[in-house]
Amino acid sequence: MRQLIQDLQAAEVGDVLLDEPLAEYTTWKIGGPADVLVVPSGKAKLAETVRLLHRHGTPFTTIGRGSNMLVSDGGIRGVVLLLSDKGARGSGGKLGRELDKVEFDGDVVTAGAAVSLIPLSVRAGKEGLTGLEFASGIPGTVGGAVYMNAGAHGSDMSRILKEAEIVLETGETVRLSNDEMKFAYRHSLLHERPGIVTEAVLQLKRGDRKEIAAAMASYKDRRLKTQPLQLPCAGSTFRNPDGHHAAKLIEEAGLKGYRVGGAEVSPQHANFIINTGGATAEDVLRLMDHIRGTVSDKFGVSLVPEVLVVGER
Repeated sequence: MRQLIQDLQAAEVGDVLLDEPLAEYTTWKIGGPADVLVVPSGKAKLAETVRLLHRHGTPFTTIGRGSNMLVSDGGIRGVVLLLSDKGARGSGGKLGRELDKVEFDGDVVTAGAAVSLIPLSVRAGKEGLTGLEFASGIPGTVGGAVYMNAGAHGSDMSRILKEAEIVLETGETVRLSNDEMKFAYRHSLLHERPGIVTEAVLQLKRGDRKEIAAAMASYKDRRLKTQPLQLPCAGSTFRNPDGHHAAKLIEEAGLKGYRVGGAEVSPQHANFIINTGGATAEDVLRLMDHIRGTVSDKFGVSLVPEVLVVGER
């Protein structure tokens, strides 16, 4: 690892931080340290970083805004690549603008992986472009949204993605079409073939600005009424099983308000687990296990986590 760190620093790939606590980089505010945290200063430096990691045989994990992710208390071994416009905590460095840029060309939008979905959807609406309204409440990045095929309100990224630029685990950069991404419910090719989204080209449509704004306002009002946005959480914890809604199953199992340590099933939305203060990843995992077991016993339905669990338990 020492030689890898020296190589990363010599290559001036960006910020390189050692034993960096990850709780501040996740929306759950939970997580142990990364052995090494790298904030690449651009696409070329990101690809160079991945090539170095491949050469050294070092595993890597990618984090955007840390939503939809649970980092274990033991932290993450190897290297964590941070692709967030917030940059590293306490660092004066900035993320390369290539990863945080947005370009509009008619009804086509090209966005870097680190671009935040909420402001992007708002800007698209102001440009009179429809198709991104569903993302106006998703607190993640474009890269993470493509990876997970993030969605809400009956739509998802597969409906609007034209193509994605990907850095493969070897450091090679490729462009993949919508079909090549093999999208499914909260799934993409990148779940099977490791790679990092660096850019997404989105095909939107011309729409009425007032109607777009009204739809997003309606979605926002609904979120505020039904989701515990005032507390650290990671969005929906479980995927909706075929023919069911996870939140409804969890609520009907009598689990709203059920707690393990500092982790609680939100009394406001049963498919959200909130950090009431000082929750650990182990608290969350034990609570998830209890939810899955209870729902299975009562209804014979298996809940599959939507959140990604990463690191050493």
